[in-house]
Amino acid sequence: MASEPSSQFVAHRPAPALRPYLARYVGYREVGIPPGRHRGLPSPYLTMIITLDEPLVLAAHPDPAAPPGRYDTLVGGLHTAPALVEHDGRQSGIQLALSPLGARTLLGLPAGELTNTDLDAGTLLGPFAGELHERIRTVRTWTERFAVLDRLLLRRLDVESRPPAELGWAWRRLLETGGGVSVSELAREIGWSSRYLSRCFGVEIGLSPKRAARVVRFDRARRLLQRRVEAGRFGGLAEIAAATGYYDQAHLDRDFRVFAGCPPSRWLAEEVRSAEEVRSADNPVAPEEFPGRPGA
Repeated sequence: MASEPSSQFVAHRPAPALRPYLARYVGYREVGIPPGRHRGLPSPYLTMIITLDEPLVLAAHPDPAAPPGRYDTLVGGLHTAPALVEHDGRQSGIQLALSPLGARTLLGLPAGELTNTDLDAGTLLGPFAGELHERIRTVRTWTERFAVLDRLLLRRLDVESRPPAELGWAWRRLLETGGGVSVSELAREIGWSSRYLSRCFGVEIGLSPKRAARVVRFDRARRLLQRRVEAGRFGGLAEIAAATGYYDQAHLDRDFRVFAGCPPSRWLAEEVRSAEEVRSADNPVAPEEFPGRPGA
């Protein structure tokens, strides 16, 4: 007998010592839903996925030269094109949103080495990736799985390898302003030259400050758009464009085509879920913070 269709998304904030490097965990389990394809969109976070019941299937990577693949564990860097995730009606796992400032601390290398790349996590983390995968599969509840992640990642945490404090300040400032601060202003505020700031961004973030600002602005706009639609408010693209620093609606539409590979209307038709399907754990996250599908 076929399983009753069900969708579960559960968000959790990592342990306090991990929060400077990890924004959130999102557990997901979907069974009996229509087979489909999801666009994993550019965002200000690296992605780590640890699956539960079935591998993650990537039909296309941000790097078009990379072949499709199946992954039990995956790490993806910042990217400027969508990844395409396929499923046959079942998918489950935990997605971690990792700040690029935490790449050295938790992954052992700067985020710049992972730009536009998706890798089997074992390639970077060795046996630790397998341990993560095995340990979260041996417990039964989301609370227990998140606790396992906290314990294992705290064991790996290497705070001595953090990037310079000035770079961390500049990155947080870029996030706080929604990508609305210029490279020259960032450089002036931390006392660096624009050239040196750009060089450090390339190594430690993986994108130039200008490109990173575009990704931050796009991510803010598409989450605002998703939140409006989930609240039953359709349209308003010109208003969203103005609120998130775009010149006009056409400018927002162009960035959607670049970063999502389609216009906003098509992305909404393919991707946006009802807010009632989202369920938070003991530390809830706002609905717009949910990736909606693994790989976002």
